[in-house]
Amino acid sequence: MSNELNQLINEKNTIELLKSLVSIYSPYFKEEEIMEFVHSWLKERNIDTKFFNYKDDKVTKFEGINVIGEIKGRKEGPKVLLNGHLDTVTICEGWDTEPTDPVIKDGKMYGIGALDMKSGVAAMMIAIEAFKKKHKEFKGSILYSFVSDEEGPYGLGTNFLIHENVINDADVAIVPEPSSGFTEEDFPCLCLGARGGYSYKVRFKGKSAHAANPEKGVSAIVDASKVIVELKKQNLKKDEYLGKGDVCIIETKGGGAACSVADLAEFTVFRHIVVGEDKTTLKEEVDKAVKKADIQSEYEVIFRDAPTPNSDGFLPYLVDENNEYTQKFIESIKDITNKEPIISYFSSIGDFNYIGSRLKIPTFVFGPGGERYHSSNEYVVIDDVVETSKIIFNYLEKLLV
Repeated sequence: MSNELNQLINEKNTIELLKSLVSIYSPYFKEEEIMEFVHSWLKERNIDTKFFNYKDDKVTKFEGINVIGEIKGRKEGPKVLLNGHLDTVTICEGWDTEPTDPVIKDGKMYGIGALDMKSGVAAMMIAIEAFKKKHKEFKGSILYSFVSDEEGPYGLGTNFLIHENVINDADVAIVPEPSSGFTEEDFPCLCLGARGGYSYKVRFKGKSAHAANPEKGVSAIVDASKVIVELKKQNLKKDEYLGKGDVCIIETKGGGAACSVADLAEFTVFRHIVVGEDKTTLKEEVDKAVKKADIQSEYEVIFRDAPTPNSDGFLPYLVDENNEYTQKFIESIKDITNKEPIISYFSSIGDFNYIGSRLKIPTFVFGPGGERYHSSNEYVVIDDVVETSKIIFNYLEKLLV
C-alpha cells in the first residue's frame, strides 16, 4: 500500500503542481487565470469539473468564478466535501524573492499563497486524482469546490455555493487550510472548530458648539472614546474550547465644523466571538458600555450589509472529537504520520465557519505547517503538503471504499 500510495502522491508531483499554482498571481477579486488553470488541470485528467459563476448584486457588485465537481460512487454512502480557496492577499513589501516565482530551500517552498492556501489546494487536487485513478468502485461521493474571494470581505465563493444549495447535502467537510501554520503547532494539527466574527460600527451624534465654549456642546468624539474604553474593559464569555473573543477597534473617525465641538463620530469594531455570542449579544455589549460611559450623545449600532442572508458575519462552530467522522480522520492522520495529531481550534475566521455553522456538518481544518501567511517570505513545509494529500486520500478510502 505504501509503495502504491507513494507512486500516486509524492514530492515530485506535489512540487510541480504547487509551483504552478503559486506562479499564478491570484489576489481576491482577480482569480480568473487560476480558475482556468485548475479547471484545465482537472479536465485533462478526466475529472468532473465545471465553472460556477455568481454575482453579488447587493454590496460589492463582484462577478466571481468557482471551479466545482463531483466524483460519484455506484452505491449509497457519505458525501465528502473538499473545499479550498484559490485567492490570496495582495503582495506586500519586504519579500527577499519574487513572490510569484516559487523558491525551494531547506524543504520549504517560498511564494505568495504557498502556505495560505495553495498548498492545501494542491493536496486536494492530487488526492482527488489519486482516488480516481485507484478506485472505480466505491460508495458515496467526493464533492470538491475551489473557490474565490475567501480572503476578501465576505467569502463570496463559498457563500454563494451555500446560498444556491450547491454543497448543502454534504455530510462531512475537509478544508485544508494550513492548520499547523495558523496555530503554530507542530504538524499534524487538526482544528475542530473556530471562533466567529462580526464587523460593526457605533455611530454617535453629539451637539455642536464653539470650541471656545465646549461646555455648551456635546462632543461625539469624547463620548465615542468613553464607550471604547468601556467596551475594552468588559469581561467576555469564555468557551471551553475556543477561549474568549476579542474586541478590536479597527477604525475611528469624527469631527465637525472648524473651531467647533465635534458633533459626529464613529468607530468600527471587529469582534471575534465564541459559541453563545452573536449579533444580539454584541449589541447588548455596546448598550452596556454606553450605560457605563454615561454619555450624552445619541448612538446607533450598525452591522454591515450582506450580499445574502447569513453572510453579514461568521458564526463560530465546534466539531465533537468523539464523532465517528472525527475519529476516522484522526485514524487517517495516524496511519500516514505515525503520530497523534495535536487537537486545536482556530482563532479567526474563514470559509470553514460558513460550512461548519451554516451546513452544521463536521468541518475539519487540516493542513501543512509553515510561516508568514499574509506576510513577506511566506513559506510552506513541502513534506507536510505531501502528507496532507495522503491523509485526505486515506480518509476518502476509509469513508468510501
